[in-house]
Amino acid sequence: MDLKLSGTVAVVVGGANGIGLAIARGFAQERADVALLDIDTGVSEAAKRLGDDLHVRSMGLVCEIARFESVTEAALTVRSQLGRVDHVVHTAAVGSGKFGYPFLNLSPADWAHVLDVNVRGSVHVAHAFAPLLIEARRGSFLFLASVAGQIGSQTDPPYSASKAALINFSQCVAKDLAPHGVRANSLCPGMVKTALNRSMWAAWNLRQPPDQRRPFEDWAGDKVRQVVPLGRWQDPEDIANMAVFLASDCAKNVTGQTINVDGGYVMHW
Repeated sequence: MDLKLSGTVAVVVGGANGIGLAIARGFAQERADVALLDIDTGVSEAAKRLGDDLHVRSMGLVCEIARFESVTEAALTVRSQLGRVDHVVHTAAVGSGKFGYPFLNLSPADWAHVLDVNVRGSVHVAHAFAPLLIEARRGSFLFLASVAGQIGSQTDPPYSASKAALINFSQCVAKDLAPHGVRANSLCPGMVKTALNRSMWAAWNLRQPPDQRRPFEDWAGDKVRQVVPLGRWQDPEDIANMAVFLASDCAKNVTGQTINVDGGYVMHW
C-alpha cells in the first residue's frame, strides 16, 4: 500500500530493536527516510542495515531520553543530516523488573527510574521535536503506550501508571499542536513477544515454588488464550502497520486518540 510517505523523515525513539525497529522498517518500506534513536549502542548498525536493505537514507544516534540535553542534541542532528523531521514515534520505555502484584511487593524506590524514563523521557522527546514540527506546520507524534495503561495492570504498577500518564500527555500534545497542523496519538500494543514481556514473566516465575515454575512459552500461551479474544499474540509488525498508517494522510483527521492493537484484549463498553 502506498501511503505517500516517500520523501518524508520519520524519527523512531527506541528504534534499535523490537517494536521500535519494526516501526522504523515499516516507514522505510513506504520509502520514508528514517532516524533511529536509542540508548543501545548498536543503534547505528541497526540503522545502516535498514538503509542498506530498503535503499532509504537512515541514521542511528545514541540517545538517553532521561537527559533532555541528549534528546535536543539528537533532534538537531537529525534535522541537520536529513534536512527535516515529519514524524516522531516514541517507543522507548522500561519496566521495574519486578513482579508487582500486590503492589506492596515493590518499594516506593522501585518507581523512580520507571517514571523518569517513561514519563519525563516522553516529555523530553515532545519538547525537543515539537518546535521542528511547529516550524514545518505539519507532521505527527505517536507515543507508544500500552493496554496496561488503560486497565490498571497489576503485573508492574509503575509501568502501568507511566503508560496511563503517557496516554494523558499525548492528548495534551494533540490539543496544543493542532493549531499548528501537527497531530498526536497514542498507540497501545497488547500481548507482544518483547524483551519487556519476557522480563515480567521472569520476575513472576521466580516468585513461584520451584515445582510450579513454567517455561515462558507455556505461561505466555495460556495468558494469551485467557485474555485475548482473538486468541493469538500480536507481532511487532502489527504495531508497525498501525504506526505508519497513523503518520499518513489516510489518518489526517485522527488526533488525540488512543488506539489499541491488542486482539480485543481491552474493550471499553
